[in-house]
Amino acid sequence: MAELLKLEVVTPEQYVISEDVEIVMAPGTLGEFGVLSGHTPFLTSLKPGRINYKDSTGKEKIIFVSGGFSEALPDRVTVLAESAERRRDIDLDRARAALERAQKRLAQEKSDNISFERAKIAMYRAIERIKIAETRGL
Repeated sequence: MAELLKLEVVTPEQYVISEDVEIVMAPGTLGEFGVLSGHTPFLTSLKPGRINYKDSTGKEKIIFVSGGFSEALPDRVTVLAESAERRRDIDLDRARAALERAQKRLAQEKSDNISFERAKIAMYRAIERIKIAETRGL
């Protein structure tokens, strides 16, 4: 059995998870990274995407994060996320509606750069949430 590390995912509103895990894969802004027990410490920012991890029984699980920061230490990974949802908590209808709104904003011709960038980010978040929600068995 692999050595375990503690994974904590926290938002301003709640603790999303706090459990022992075998491995964590997360969406760093400079690229995806993985952490096992004994990892060298580091701190990085996160982009919107999925955190994949294996719990203490080896079962693969997924959490969506909309960005934030992650700290890896030899015995733990802490994620401070703007927002986070377990796969089972994602409202698929709400995610699809958010995707539709973002696509409409992107299609508007009279959009300033800030609105366009915000719409792109909203669209990416919605797509990721939909992909995660439609994943079966995790």
